Order: sequence, then structure tokens, then C-alpha cells
Amino acid sequence: QVHLVESGGGLVQAGGSLTLSCAASGRTVNSPATGWFRQAPGKEREFVAAITWSGGSKYYADSVKGRFTISRDNAKNTVYLQMNSLKPEDTAVYYCNADTTITSVHGIRDMRPGMCDMRPSCSWGQGTQVTVSS
Repeated sequence: QVHLVESGGGLVQAGGSLTLSCAASGRTVNSPATGWFRQAPGKEREFVAAITWSGGSKYYADSVKGRFTISRDNAKNTVYLQMNSLKPEDTAVYYCNADTTITSVHGIRDMRPGMCDMRPSCSWGQGTQVTVSS
């Protein structure tokens, strides 16, 4: 299992930018893909973006395409989410996700909290709050 720790959340005005970080430690020998999800109050956790271990493949939710950029630095075992042109509807707790048996962005895209809880290979971080004021 991979241990994930998010950071970088905060309060920002609409139109502003934030960069989130997800630091990973533990079992990465299978070169797993990594993803970002978010959960707003009263809503289900939803997929935001995913990236393969090599960084060669990325996938975004339609709601963030063109505004968010996912990247990674494997030397630092860290995945980033650069968020630009933030909107109030981007307000949520942002979570990092990885599963040591999933190497594709589509596999991460299809992850659900219930599924992850049943998989010893799957991990969520503790989350970081992003609040966008109008």
C-alpha cells in the first residue's frame, strides 16, 4: 500500500490559482498511476485528474479540463495539481488516490471510495481543503 499526504490547500478568490501536492511513500515498485479526487459538502467524491507513473498519460474531468494541470516528480515521489482560473464550484476537500495494482489513468478514473476501501492495495490521503470565494 502507498501512504499519501496532501498539502497546499487554502482560501483563494475566484479566478485565482493554487497548487496542491501529494507526497507518496511506501510500495511504489509497481509504478502505480496517481489521481486527484474532490468532495464538496453533501456530494459524492468525484474524479478530477490522473497521471501515469511516467507522466506520459494524463486524464481530466471535463469540469477542470483547460484549467487544471496534473504533473509529477518521481525523484520527490510527489504528484502536483496546478489549479488555475478557480471557481466557487471548485470548493471541496481534495484527495489523492493511488492503487499499487492500477497503472492506467482510466483505472484511477473509475475508482470509487467503496471500491478503494475493499482493496488492500488502494490508498487515499487525508485530504486538503480548497475554498474559492466569489
